[in-house]
Amino acid sequence: MKRLLPIVSIGALALLISGCQNPNVPQKVTVDPTLPQITELKTLADITEVGFEWEPVHDLKVEGYHLYRAAGNNNGSLERVGTINDRYVSHYVDTKLSPQTGYVYSLSTYNKDKRESVPSALVRVVTKPTIEPVPFVQAMMGLPSRIKVIWRPHPSERVSAYIIERNDFGSTKWEQLATVSGRLSAEYIDAGLKENKSYRYRVRAKTYDGIISAASQIVEAQTKTLPPPVSNIKTTRDLPKKIVLTWDASTYPDAVSYNIYRASMANLFYSHIVKTKNTRYEDLVQEDGASRHYYITVVDKDGLESPRQSAAVVGATLEVPLAPAVNVIKEDGRSVMMGWKDGSGRGVKYQVVRTAKGGGILTYTGIPSNTFVDQDIVQCVEYVYTVFTVDANGLISKPSEKAIIIVPKR
Repeated sequence: MKRLLPIVSIGALALLISGCQNPNVPQKVTVDPTLPQITELKTLADITEVGFEWEPVHDLKVEGYHLYRAAGNNNGSLERVGTINDRYVSHYVDTKLSPQTGYVYSLSTYNKDKRESVPSALVRVVTKPTIEPVPFVQAMMGLPSRIKVIWRPHPSERVSAYIIERNDFGSTKWEQLATVSGRLSAEYIDAGLKENKSYRYRVRAKTYDGIISAASQIVEAQTKTLPPPVSNIKTTRDLPKKIVLTWDASTYPDAVSYNIYRASMANLFYSHIVKTKNTRYEDLVQEDGASRHYYITVVDKDGLESPRQSAAVVGATLEVPLAPAVNVIKEDGRSVMMGWKDGSGRGVKYQVVRTAKGGGILTYTGIPSNTFVDQDIVQCVEYVYTVFTVDANGLISKPSEKAIIIVPKR
């Protein structure tokens, strides 16, 4: 331990306290004037501690020492703040004091009957000022979902760490985020933040013995803005088994790709189906007349994703043609003649399915017009016919209503 020097001489102390050598002690303390008195109490002040040194009293009547303290110049209200239970001890440290604050101390001896000596002369001590704040702090903005705080290492070699504090705009509360170890450490990244939001920061230095500096200057920064939404999305409704999506290319400088989300119904969960750098996408859907709901977002180089559109866009696959309507069916004893109307106007060819009672099923394909003559008939047999429209995409309509006929025996 460093050698402790007295702040003032005993004589000077006597002048300072106007001849009062016996400060008040707490109530219920019995003073025994025969007990040895501490005649010289040396001190060494730090920021939040005061160290004491005295000549130990080896008198067998002495069990130990009591230390008394008062804040400021309040000589008449000293309180016991420490007990040393060994007369051979000659050093003590009073801790958890306030920086740059005056205190008054006195030390007395005590015996096994808890009687105390006349207190020592009062010693006035002023703790040192706390360490200076961190000299320079800066917050770097424009990072994705995070803000980087940097500072200049504290000049005091007593510093062992830095405490990072954050404050949200609109709040008066400061939140302690982290403790960064090492005097030469110079940065902290606050991650997991909301996009396009501003935050304020300050830094405190912490010493090896737990002293914390005043806060640094307050700095503020904003996280990176999200890319703007995709615009002018278009979808198809007239293609078989697929939906084609197109949209305008993003003019955002950091844009690198697009995410497409899909749901079969507007109120269902939207699943991510593809990440693409193109502005066109073909969604293959193996259903006819099936609708799909889509959102498309922009992704930037830092992985930030734009907001979705205010409402999903809807596309659909081409529906099958409408079923034809049979408008004529007749027989001449040797054949059956049929005619129908194409309700959708999309037919390029037709199919006829004939079911003969007891005679099986026949399918006639590739019929180029909306008429058909069946010459493979037997008299007195019931025939049931259905007609299908086939469009240019090969889509087949639902069957027409049944047309039934019996060729009578002649």
